[in-house]
Amino acid sequence: MESTKEFDRVKAVILSAHEDTSAEAKINFYDKWAENYDQDVSVLEYHAPSFAAKTLSPHFTGDRPSAVVLDIACGTGLVAKQLKSLGFGRFVGVDGSQPMLALAKSTGLYQDLKLCMLGSEPLPVEHSAFDVVMIVGALSDGQVPVKVVRELCMATKAGGFICMTTRSNVDNLVYKTSLEQELEALEKHGLWRRVQVVTVDQWERDVSHHDEGYIPGAVYLYQKL
Repeated sequence: MESTKEFDRVKAVILSAHEDTSAEAKINFYDKWAENYDQDVSVLEYHAPSFAAKTLSPHFTGDRPSAVVLDIACGTGLVAKQLKSLGFGRFVGVDGSQPMLALAKSTGLYQDLKLCMLGSEPLPVEHSAFDVVMIVGALSDGQVPVKVVRELCMATKAGGFICMTTRSNVDNLVYKTSLEQELEALEKHGLWRRVQVVTVDQWERDVSHHDEGYIPGAVYLYQKL
């Protein structure tokens, strides 16, 4: 019963974020959620950071301790923690929430952290500067616009990897289709090549009114040409 009550609480928190989709409202939501974020996504059984890291790992053959990873929408640092356990050692984080960045800083994993509202402001990094670019959880309806993936590609070194995730639940299918069209368009233009797409049935526990149990999701791994 206690776990059900906790899930219902987290569900209410997340659904409240859908009430106002303005950029200011989104930042305010994540600012307030930062303190309980890690605890709440654990309740949701949100394993996207692990899925993404495990998708990247077999394909990355370079020197991991010296490789520079750009962690976009880094939140509290869940992706960096996963990659650190796989041998990566240098991280630059970008997020739109200052409280989230403060928690990311407290992990001691990041060499640099930058505040940026993705989609509204240009990505505050140099072109062709990163061995790996990760964006986990933010590419979804009402969050980061699809157009941002071009900036991810531009930030990556030739031969480097870009790892992205999105949800495959009913509410996100239109966004997911647009995202995949953009990924394919950049491939047709010779900017990157698709390395792997991983589909996951149990991405996280469902909080919508459409699905029950768990929602599916996907990891997209591309290599910059």
